[in-house]
Amino acid sequence: MSKPSTRQELIDYSLRRLGYPVLEINVDDDQIDDLVDDAIQHFQDYHFDGIQRVYLKHKITAAEKEILKTGITTTTATSSVGVTSVDWTEGQNFLQLPDHVLGVEKVFKMDNSTISSGLFNIKYQIFLNDLYYYGALDLLNYAMTKTYLEDLSRIISPDVQIRFNKKQSRLYLDVDFASMSDDQFIVLDCYRLVDPADASKVYNDWWLKKYTTALIKRQWGQNLIKFQGVMLPGGVSLNGRQIYDDAVREIEELDRELRETYETPPLDLIG
Repeated sequence: MSKPSTRQELIDYSLRRLGYPVLEINVDDDQIDDLVDDAIQHFQDYHFDGIQRVYLKHKITAAEKEILKTGITTTTATSSVGVTSVDWTEGQNFLQLPDHVLGVEKVFKMDNSTISSGLFNIKYQIFLNDLYYYGALDLLNYAMTKTYLEDLSRIISPDVQIRFNKKQSRLYLDVDFASMSDDQFIVLDCYRLVDPADASKVYNDWWLKKYTTALIKRQWGQNLIKFQGVMLPGGVSLNGRQIYDDAVREIEELDRELRETYETPPLDLIG
């Protein structure tokens, strides 16, 4: 099948590109599985179609809030300064996120006490009072007033301070958990990895197909290198070094293509 939609179809496609079944591809099935995993991970790390922006919600139960509020120690360390010993502890003020979450952009406000929210916010009041006077509403004044109130809201009720590390999958929330209500939801603005099991079109990505084929080709050449110069019946010899070198060049070209064409460019930090 020229349009693979499953993991096995991607493997079969790559082997056919290398000459199977006319040629015997000397690569073990376990090696191929590892190479497909490496190709998908590389695709997810750098390709703009490998990640997806999502909004995740989580309900903090009373028991969970109590654990976060009491600050149970997770790690302990001791340092010495002269003859004085100092103990250090870390609180358990984190939520364990799914492994597919790559990064967290922000956590939306956990309360509705801000100036610009609720039934009596500035937007509602202006439209309530001035909507019937069509043309009398000063948009510039409205925009300036709303911007001022939003700035004031950020000072009085700032955004939730968070810390996140992908290797631990822990989202640390630096907030006052005592002020939160039971069974309160928090909403995350985050990025998650695209799982090919859910998005089967990933297996048919043109770059991923070429990259998987090149990885298998490199492994094929590496497996044959130890037989370099060995003469087979009929005077034929294996040239694993040539297969390996060709695959390395293909992988380098595909890596360059990925970074220059398919990677999301870094955005400048303004402010």
